[in-house]
Amino acid sequence: MAKSVNSIFASAELRLSLPARDPPPFREEQMDATELRAKQAPIKARFRDQPETARVTLRATGRIDEDDIVCKVDTARAVVSAGLHPASGGSEQTVCSGDMLLEALAACAGVTLKAVATALDIRLRSGTVRAEGDLDFRGALGIDPEAAVGFSDVRLRFELDTDASPAERDRLIELTERFCIVYQTLRGSPRVELETHFVAPGQEQSPVGIEGVEDAEVVQRARLQALRAAAAHAL
Repeated sequence: MAKSVNSIFASAELRLSLPARDPPPFREEQMDATELRAKQAPIKARFRDQPETARVTLRATGRIDEDDIVCKVDTARAVVSAGLHPASGGSEQTVCSGDMLLEALAACAGVTLKAVATALDIRLRSGTVRAEGDLDFRGALGIDPEAAVGFSDVRLRFELDTDASPAERDRLIELTERFCIVYQTLRGSPRVELETHFVAPGQEQSPVGIEGVEDAEVVQRARLQALRAAAAHAL
C-alpha cells in the first residue's frame, strides 16, 4: 500500500521462534504443559482464595523533552524516545507511538498464543504475528474535522507452522483471542481518565531511566504469570 500524508499503513511484526542475536538478561524458561500447570497451580489457588491479588496496575512513564518534540518513555529494557511520525512532520530518528501500539498488540498476542499452545500441548515449530493499522493523518493534523484521529482499522494475523488438527487450531486461536490483554483492550474501549498536574517553579520531577527497570520486570513477570494462569484455567 502506498504511503501518503493523508493515509498511511502501519505495521508491526513479531516472530515467535527466531532466537535473539543478543538475548536479554531476563528469559522465560521453556516448559511443557505439565510443568506449566504445576507452576500455575499455586497462582490459580491464590487468585481463587484472594481475588484482590489478581488485580495488577501496570504503569508507564514518559518525560516530555524540553527542546525537541519527543517524549522519553521508560520501558523494561531501555528509555525509548517517541516522536512524531514522518507523515506528520517527524523524524525517523525517533519511534512512532502508533507503531509502539501495534508492537504491543503483536507482542501480547504472541505471548498469549505461545502460553495457550503450551497449555494445550500444541507444538509450534515457528510462528509470526503481524499487526497492521490504518491511519488518516488529516485527522491528527487538523485538516479535516471528519477524519478520525487514531486507527480506523486494526488487523491481527498469525502465521503458524504446526501439525495441530483443525479442531486444535480453532481452540488455540479462540483462547488466544479471548485472553490477549491488548487485543481485548482495543476491542473493549476501557474507561480512560486524564489528569493534569502542573509542577511548581523549581520543583524537581522524578527521573525517567534505569531506575524503573527493576519494577518493570516485576510487573512483566506478574503479567506473564497471570496470562498463563488464565489460559490454563480455560482448559
